[in-house]
Amino acid sequence: MTQIDIYGLGAALLDTEVEVSDGDLSALNVEKGVMTLVDEPRQHELMASLKGHLVASKRASGGSAANSIIAASYFGSRTFYSCRVANDENGEFYLADLASAGVQYHSSNGSNDGITGKCLVMITPDAERTMNTFLGISEQLCFDDVDENALKQSKYVYIEGYQVTSESGRPTAIKLRQQAEALGVKTALTLSDPAIVKFFHDGMREMVGDGVDILFCNEQEAQSFTQCHDLKGAFEALKTHAKTFAITRGSEGALIFDGEERIAVSAPEVKAIDTNGAGDMFAGAFLHALSQGKNYRTAGEFGCKAAAQIVTQFGPRLQPEQYKALVASL
Repeated sequence: MTQIDIYGLGAALLDTEVEVSDGDLSALNVEKGVMTLVDEPRQHELMASLKGHLVASKRASGGSAANSIIAASYFGSRTFYSCRVANDENGEFYLADLASAGVQYHSSNGSNDGITGKCLVMITPDAERTMNTFLGISEQLCFDDVDENALKQSKYVYIEGYQVTSESGRPTAIKLRQQAEALGVKTALTLSDPAIVKFFHDGMREMVGDGVDILFCNEQEAQSFTQCHDLKGAFEALKTHAKTFAITRGSEGALIFDGEERIAVSAPEVKAIDTNGAGDMFAGAFLHALSQGKNYRTAGEFGCKAAAQIVTQFGPRLQPEQYKALVASL
């Protein structure tokens, strides 16, 4: 009997957000708009340089798939998240944050020595997010972190594309997809980041394999993954990699393929101040709607509404009443 709506796999990162200018990024030699992996000394250097900047959100458990799973849980989905945190203060905080959001996790998580991963999220005045990530113990995520009993009870498994950068995470993601397929659990994957798709293209193709049930990406990622120069070509090419998919387009909404037809969904008009977590929120809302039996158009509209709400404020979480209001509109 299915008891879990969405089972997620991804990095466990403690997020710290700061507001910066384009000039700050240039001075710090940080590439704008993408996620860059850094070692701990480089992250300390960046944090020290930005110490005087306003911290725009409280410390929060993050990571792309975690943001999606936590959102789905707040919307009312039954969720489980496979990740790896260390036996340190940040690890304890992370697991407590998951639990308070109603997300289940592996009982042995947090028992290993090491450093829990951290992500510095820099927000420029145009609302663009730029991330510098120290993966820490997240880089050691392996199949031991998967709870096969929970997987068997799940409707969907959701895999974070960022796992392609990890020598243990990539094979874990592939094995999880294969196990899910064998169990009849629907598979979903997000391409995560344009730079990741570009630099780890072959590994990402390997993670997608013969195709997933649902693929999430933005326009840039879709074109990079399919190596098509326009959105129309990318849309057609994605049909060979996924039974269904959603391409997010920021303020222009999303393009969705439900397995039969192309569906264009518009986004509510809002003033964006922080786009960090918008794609994650879309995916979490979309999967929640599908798991509740809604169709792809309704799921897309719900995803766009939720993403439009999150970009109007700092941080990847909504307030409890905001989740409730969105669910009431579903």
